[in-house]
Order: sequence, then C-alpha cells, then structure tokens
Amino acid sequence: MKFSKYHALGNDYLVLDPKDCPALPSDKDIITICHRNFGLGSDGILFGPEKSDKADFKLRIINPDASEAEKSGNGIRIFSRYLYDMGLVKEDQEFSLETLGGIVRSTVSEKGAKITVEMGKVSFDAAKIPVNGPAGEVINREFEILGKKYKYCCATIGNPHCVLPLDDISEALARQIGPHIENMTSLFPNRTNVQLLKALDRNNIEIQIWERGAGYTLASGSSSSAAAAVAHKIGLCDSDITVHMPGGKLSIKIAPDFSITMTGPATRVGLYDMDPEILR
Repeated sequence: MKFSKYHALGNDYLVLDPKDCPALPSDKDIITICHRNFGLGSDGILFGPEKSDKADFKLRIINPDASEAEKSGNGIRIFSRYLYDMGLVKEDQEFSLETLGGIVRSTVSEKGAKITVEMGKVSFDAAKIPVNGPAGEVINREFEILGKKYKYCCATIGNPHCVLPLDDISEALARQIGPHIENMTSLFPNRTNVQLLKALDRNNIEIQIWERGAGYTLASGSSSSAAAAVAHKIGLCDSDITVHMPGGKLSIKIAPDFSITMTGPATRVGLYDMDPEILR
C-alpha cells in the first residue's frame, strides 16, 4: 500500500490515492497505520481524489482514531499540494474540493510552497455547530472543567470548535482540559475541537490546540480559522490575523460575513510503500 506523506506546520497526513487502494482500510488498520510506533505515523489519512458531482475533486479526511472529520484546513492544503505534485492542477489555478464539511476552493502558488484556501463561512449558531443548550450564538458562555470555570465561545466552519479566550495558554493546559472538553457530549453531541486562545495584539493571536480524534496538535487550519473568527467576533482583533501555533504561522482573512481565507504552506515528506506485515 503506497502513501504520500506531507506536513503542514508539523500537522502531518498520509495521502492514500484510490488509484493505489480503491477502498479505505478498516478502522483497525487505520489506527495501526497512523500509530507513530507501530505504523507509518500521522495525524490522519487523506483519501482521494474521488469523483465528485459537486466539485472538481472529492476528499475524505480520516482521523487517527478512524473517525471521519468534516473538514481540516491543514489537510486541505496538503491535499491541494498533492494534486499539484501529481500534475492534476496547475500553479495559480483555482479548483474546488468537496469535503464532508462543504465545498472549499483552493489555489497552489510559488511552486507548491503557498496554498490559499477559501474555507467557507464561520457560524456561531448553536444549532449549526451543534451545541446543546440555549439557542442562538455561543459567545462568552461559561462551563466548569476540573473544578475551574472558563468562558468559552463556539464556532463551526464545517466542523465544530470550542474556543477559550485566556490570558495565559500552554501545551500542558491544552493536554489537561482538551480531552475533557472534546468528550463533553452532553454539550457537544458530535464532540468538538478545542482551542486555547491568547490575543497578542489587533492582528496576532496565539493558540494551543486539542484536536477531536487526534489529540494535541502542533497546528490546525480549521482551528486557526475558528479561533481567529472568535477573536474578531468578541472584539480582540481586526479582520486580518496571523495565527501563531507551536508548528508555525497561518494567515487568516475574515470577510464581513465571516467567510475565511486561509494562506499557509504544505511540505512534502516522502513516498512510503507500507509493508502489509504491520497489519497482521
């Protein structure tokens, strides 16, 4: 089984092309393939390109726990770079991708080093995210995690996010409270991605990320989009925001209707020919 491996600011994915493997591996095999000790190691599998009646290409995004994600900004940039490397799209050619979380539009430039993605529109509406509880926008609500109260905001850009604006953030705190928030199914029926947000100035934020189905993550495009949208929504930042993460930086531009344009890199790591022995 052949895989192409890429990373986007340290968030790494294996691309599995249907021409090399017509069907996704089983859940058990996906977990093994993504395992960093017993498999190839990755934050998930990108399965495509598949045929689409709605867009130029179709992409499925599989988490390392074998659950399927609606959308991934880093995954989309990586897959866009893969399409470019395979000669399926040209430099500066805009193309569309169908994901479970909706249609996105992408452009690869600078010989694959820069990918710009129109991620879609952010909504803060509880019913759309979804979030159980009062109807309306989920802005500056409060919950208690491990005996401490936190204010939180929620958003969707095709997948659910819970953003905690804080004065101080850290990897340790993300690892501590992230899994509790992700799996708070009484509030988040589809579970949720979690971002700890610190505003640095009007055009810069820092985030720490706990990703649904993947755990602590060095970078995330959808998390950057959601966190930047929240920072703008609650008045911490303007509409042009650089998101700083442990893996690097992304540029997020927010339109008046909260449509998001994300720009950042994707890096090719290598081609892997996996031995089936690991799946025995």
